[in-house]
Amino acid sequence: MFETVIAPSGTLLGLLQRGRGDGTLHALTAPRPEALAALDQCVLRDPRHDWQLENRSLYYARLYLDLNGGLDQIERHLFDVEDTLDTGDSRTGLALSVLGHLASYERRDALLLLRRYAAHGSNWAWALDELALRDDDAALAALAPRILARFPASAEGERELATAVRESFEPRPWRLWAEDPRPEVGARVRAAQEQGSFDRWQRQLRPAGPRPDWSVQAVLDWAQEGVALGAARQVPAARCLAAVAAAEDRPRIVAAAREGEEGARCAALRYLADSQDPQVFALVEAAAATGPHPVTEAAVDAFERMRNPAALAQARRWAPRTDELGAAAGRLLACRGTAADGPLVLGALREAVRTEGPDAPALWPLVDGVGRLGIACAAPVLRHIYRETASSHLRGGAARALAVTDPGFPASFAVECLWDCEESTREVAARHAETADARVVDQLRRLAADPAEEAEVQTAVRSRIGPDVATG
Repeated sequence: MFETVIAPSGTLLGLLQRGRGDGTLHALTAPRPEALAALDQCVLRDPRHDWQLENRSLYYARLYLDLNGGLDQIERHLFDVEDTLDTGDSRTGLALSVLGHLASYERRDALLLLRRYAAHGSNWAWALDELALRDDDAALAALAPRILARFPASAEGERELATAVRESFEPRPWRLWAEDPRPEVGARVRAAQEQGSFDRWQRQLRPAGPRPDWSVQAVLDWAQEGVALGAARQVPAARCLAAVAAAEDRPRIVAAAREGEEGARCAALRYLADSQDPQVFALVEAAAATGPHPVTEAAVDAFERMRNPAALAQARRWAPRTDELGAAAGRLLACRGTAADGPLVLGALREAVRTEGPDAPALWPLVDGVGRLGIACAAPVLRHIYRETASSHLRGGAARALAVTDPGFPASFAVECLWDCEESTREVAARHAETADARVVDQLRRLAADPAEEAEVQTAVRSRIGPDVATG
């Protein structure tokens, strides 16, 4: 898996990698070859921190349409020899999703490329899911022999086929193929469907986790066993403790939280925090001070999840600290504090940006918190995060906070947000962007008419389009 280098935020490539609305606006005014080269680079080397959380495919597909861009580079990427060496979703997933959106916009070259890749490419399952949403029955039926030929007619091949059927995101092709009269297609797919159902039934009969009749010690031992297996079990173990622990078990759990082995200690700390035990703050502080790191992390996380008044009071005492507990206290106050906690939350936000940069995961609750609390003097920091972060999800949070804290937002960032890659950010823009700008009116109309746009965005657009906009 490659590690994409994110270009500076002031460059065309950097804007497009981040999915910012200004990326589209700059690309449309840049020399077309330069814009297409930057766009191709983004699609072929996925710039997202987390592809499951951040959107880019519709954003890039719309830009291909606006630039009338060809698909030669995507085709070369999909069918490169590397496709047989690196079969992970991360290499081709974004390109396939972009092709799917382009097919929805009636780009037949994209549809044909998806069909060809489904028949011959390594990440065929993703391509098939895209086709399931957009292609006709006849074309999908024609793909069946190619897809099924990937699975040899052996016991192992049939098991792999059953797994592929069970794990597919879009069941339409498999349901269609199950009705195929050809025995090498219909009968085989039906058998795979039946095997998948049988496998699920067997897993339900053989649960591998803890049982209700376990003792407290058995749950702690199970949590510790997870350390050797590389599986963090403190959360399910804490739930199990809540089910089996009685009042007389508290000393054993407190002892485990104070000096138990790593897995058991993490589970005990989580349980005591969830049950709001009066001794938990001292235990969390000790764990944060003495470690090891997994225990420190579990202790801080357990504290940060607490929501009772005692936890808020403790957070106010810990927030001035400069260690992990102080940072967690700031995040807790951002989520649950009151307006009086504004200075502490703002201090935590500034410290996180200063020490960890504009992409720190710790910024997410802090950005939401300054918006929730309406901390107006946080606007300069929010603008910095908005411009610099490579996370489109975090940028969306900054936009929502700026809509509350920055009076200049409607005439500035809200305008470019109408072209943002995240639908939630476009929704914020649709509600706030200043319609005196002619670009805003045109883009609102485009979003309202685009069948690929999310319903929430179109609802927000319709709330803005009226007689004033129509004549503006």
